[in-house]
Amino acid sequence: MSIFGASSILGVYNYASILPDTIFQLVIAAAFSSAFIPVFTDYLSKNREKEGHTMASTFLLLGIIIFSILSLILVIFAPFFLQLFNLGTNFTPAQMQMMANMMRLLIIGQLLFIVGTFFTALLQSYNHFFIPGFAQALYNLGIIIGIILLHSTFGIYSAPLGAILGSIIYIICQIPLAKRIGFQFKPSPLLFKNLGVQKIFHLMWPRTIQVGIQQFGTIVVAAIISFMADPGRMHLLFDYAKTLMFAPVSLIGYSIAQAAFPVLSREKDNLEEFKVTFIASFNQMLYLILPISALLFVLRIPIVRLIYGADKFDWPATVLTGMTLAILAISIFAQALIVLFYRAFYALHNSFIPLITSAISTIFLVISGYILVVLNHQGLSSIAVAFSAANFIQLLCLFILLDKKTNGFDKKSLLRTMSKFFFATVITGTAIYIPIKLLDKLVFDTTRTANLVILTGIASLAGLLIYLLLTWAFRIREAQTYIQICKQIGNWRDILGKSDEVIDANRTSI
Repeated sequence: MSIFGASSILGVYNYASILPDTIFQLVIAAAFSSAFIPVFTDYLSKNREKEGHTMASTFLLLGIIIFSILSLILVIFAPFFLQLFNLGTNFTPAQMQMMANMMRLLIIGQLLFIVGTFFTALLQSYNHFFIPGFAQALYNLGIIIGIILLHSTFGIYSAPLGAILGSIIYIICQIPLAKRIGFQFKPSPLLFKNLGVQKIFHLMWPRTIQVGIQQFGTIVVAAIISFMADPGRMHLLFDYAKTLMFAPVSLIGYSIAQAAFPVLSREKDNLEEFKVTFIASFNQMLYLILPISALLFVLRIPIVRLIYGADKFDWPATVLTGMTLAILAISIFAQALIVLFYRAFYALHNSFIPLITSAISTIFLVISGYILVVLNHQGLSSIAVAFSAANFIQLLCLFILLDKKTNGFDKKSLLRTMSKFFFATVITGTAIYIPIKLLDKLVFDTTRTANLVILTGIASLAGLLIYLLLTWAFRIREAQTYIQICKQIGNWRDILGKSDEVIDANRTSI
C-alpha cells in the first residue's frame, strides 16, 4: 500500500487474484475447512496413522492435480476469462494484458500455497498450532519483503512474485515439524478409490457449494464494478473498505460463534437449553460489536488514513473508502450474527438452510448491484448499500427459520434487549461525533500522524466508556459482567493462583 497507493495498477492486481483464489477456495479450502481434519483425525484416533498419511498424501496429490488442470485452462485462456472483468470496457488493452500476466504468476503462488495449507491442516490434526500460525505470518511477511525488494525492478509484478516467495517460506517453515511427526509423502496409486479420500469428497460438497455461491457473488460484484470509471481503483477501494469491515467480524463474530458451537451441538436435543445458549451468545456478540461499528462509522476517515496511510492514499480515495466503510459498518452486526446462526444450524445438523439463505443473499446482491450500477450508473457506495442490504435479508431469513425450528424465541425479551443495545450505540456515536469535530478544528492538526493517532485514540476510548456506562445504566447483564471483570483485573495474581490450568508449551496456539 505505501508503495503503490490507491492506484489503478494495484486494482488490476486485485482483479488478477480473483479467479485463482476462486479455484483454490473451491478445490482446496472447502475441503480443509470442513472435511480433511475430521477424516484424518479419525485415522489417528484408531491408531491407523500410516494409513492416514497415505490418505493425506493421496488427497494432496489429487488436490494439486485438479487445481493444476483447472489452472492450466485458466492460464491458456486467460484473456478470454478475464474479459468477464471488462464488461464495461473501462480497462485498457495494456491493463488487461498485465492482468493476465499477473494472474499466471499468482497461480504459481497458489499452487505452492496448497502445499503449505496442507501442512497446516496436517499439523493442526496433531495439535500443533504455533508453527503453522507462525508460518502463515511469515507467508505475509514474505509478500511484503518481495514487494519491498523487487518493486523498483519489477513494479507491480513484485506483488505476485512476493506471493510466490511467501508461499515458499510458508512450506519450508513447516517441513521440519511434518518430518518430526513422521509424515512421508506416499500417495496411494488408486487415488480416487482411497476410502478416506472418498469420505472427504462426500463431506465437503455442501461446503463447496456454499463457497461456490459466495465466490460467484465476489466475481459478479467485481464484474459490475468494471462498469464504473477507473474500475481497478474502484474495486481496490471497495476491497479496502470491506477489509476494515470484516476485522471486527473475524475478531468477535467468529470467536464467539466458534466458542458457542460445541455447546450448541451438545444441547441440540434440549431446545430450551439450546435457545438459552444461543440468545446468550447473540446478546454477547451484539454487545461487543455494536460499539465497534459505531466507531468505524464515525471515525471512518481517521481510521482509513491511519490504516492505509496519507502519503500514497490520496484524499479522494480516503473520502470514498470512508463513505463505503460507513455504509458497510451499518451491517457489521448482521455479518457477525450470520456466522452465529450458521453454527446454530450446523449444531442442529442442518447445513441446507445456511446454503439456501446464502444463495438468496447472493442473488439479491447481484441483482441490486446490477440495477444500481449498470442500469442507473450509481457509484461505489451503491455496491456497499446492496452488500449491507443483502446481509440484512439473510439475517432476517435465518432468524425466522431458526425461530421456527426451535419452537420460538422469547421475542419480547430479545427485542427489549436489542433496543437498549441500539439506543446506547446511537448515543455513543453521537457523543463521539461532536467532540471529534471540535477537537479536529480547534485543537489538533490532523495532517500530522501523531495528532491523528491521539485524536482517534481519545475519541475511541471516550466512546467505549460512554457505551459501557450507558449499558450499565440500562441494567444490561453483559455490561455488568464486563464491569465485574474490570474490577477483578487488580486481583490478577489471586485469580491466576486459584486457576487449575497450566501452560503446555507443546500445545501453544495463536
